Amino acid sequence: MSTVIIERIFNATIERVWQAITDKEQMKRWYFDLSDFKPEIGFEFSFPGQGHEGALYLHICTIKEVVVEKKLAYSWTYKDQPGYSVVTFELIPEEGGTRVKLTHEGLESFPRHPDFAKESFAEGWRYILGTSLDEFLESSSVLKNQK
Repeated sequence: MSTVIIERIFNATIERVWQAITDKEQMKRWYFDLSDFKPEIGFEFSFPGQGHEGALYLHICTIKEVVVEKKLAYSWTYKDQPGYSVVTFELIPEEGGTRVKLTHEGLESFPRHPDFAKESFAEGWRYILGTSLDEFLESSSVLKNQK
């Protein structure tokens, strides 16, 4: 089975990280430009994405599990492409912050193509968690402290 697991500790409360991964306005600033998002089982959302060589893919997702401030899981598929995977965010309290464990499983079900390679997903998730979300949480905590 082809699975990507990325863990990162953030200098932010679980409540703050939960807001960042479940509030559509906040998600637009660090994740993808979602037209709508609700952390409710069965809620469907989609967003466009681009492959390495410019191919456009429509991501189609459905919320599968919600445990407030602990776990969020959703399916991850592509329009007009075979395959089914699941992305899970787990939030774990750490001294002085929050550990986020992201698991993306089922990658082997996607076509054998560089855009769907395990390494491509790993690189993307490392950037999203390690740079994008981290910078968002840091900048929003700075703004909060300035008020």
